[in-house]
Amino acid sequence: MLSPRGSAAESGTSAVRHLISTSDLSDTELTALVTRAAEFADGPVRSGEQLTGLVAGIHFLKTSTRTRTSFSAAALRLGAKIISFGPDDLQTNTGETLEDTAEVLSRMLDILVVRSAGDPADLRTLAAQPRMAVVNAMTADEHPTQAVADLATLLGHFGRVEGLRICYLGEGNNTAAALALTLSRFKGVHLELRTPFGYGLEPAIRGRAAANAAASGATVVELHSMDTPPEGFDVFYTTRWQTTGTSKPDPEWRSVFAPFQVTTALWDRSPEAVFLHDLPAHRGEDVTAEVLDGPRSLAFDQAENKMYAAMAVLEWCAGRR
Repeated sequence: MLSPRGSAAESGTSAVRHLISTSDLSDTELTALVTRAAEFADGPVRSGEQLTGLVAGIHFLKTSTRTRTSFSAAALRLGAKIISFGPDDLQTNTGETLEDTAEVLSRMLDILVVRSAGDPADLRTLAAQPRMAVVNAMTADEHPTQAVADLATLLGHFGRVEGLRICYLGEGNNTAAALALTLSRFKGVHLELRTPFGYGLEPAIRGRAAANAAASGATVVELHSMDTPPEGFDVFYTTRWQTTGTSKPDPEWRSVFAPFQVTTALWDRSPEAVFLHDLPAHRGEDVTAEVLDGPRSLAFDQAENKMYAAMAVLEWCAGRR
């Protein structure tokens, strides 16, 4: 009978680590991931061998362009092999439990990257085994690796995250949640979220962000009006109004969101600000073409940084750094 695959300790690496929520990371770990992603983006880090000998599973139950490609490319660039699973490929569709699925996959894979847009508890079930690292590539409540890419983009552009003033406009979705949970941990950061009434952050997310801010010296404010225009910001950030995997019950929701569109008028009061967007963007809805395609936009650099963030996350989760 074949012996089971050796443990991480036996193979000379540290134990696997999961990234399901940024709240699971210490301040030191979060800063290290953001810094490492920025290092990959800046180019001095030699890649190609960090994940040699490992196999990563890429399991996406929802559509994705950037996140799926970024993790696939990141794994390959670091020397890992990948196996991709679509939404209908695993036997969970025929009734196999997540516990049994995790036990089987953990004997064949080293890392599993999952996008579900569903309950994050499912990822914790997958992570309840000692062999395979599990990475959240987006659930309904949070998009943690997007936040790593976003903060790496800020670090690369400004040379710091501390003390920045960021204004987020639009829905209080999983990207906004990830921003609130991470930026609130950096001293002096001011994060202002302008969200339509009824489309703000979940109360639990607001509470966790407020607790982070109280400990770090950051501030997080949520407003539901654009009557007083935002001013004095370093960054404006928005996302697609129709969040992936969701729908809105109000058929007139676009009229509610219209005042929160990012336009060039915002720069009258923040002339040095740059623009971020997690993409995909809908020109003429969440942002005008003049902003998205203009000289202040970092949106496509930010998209590229998702790959570098994925490299940092995979390297860390595998215990290879």
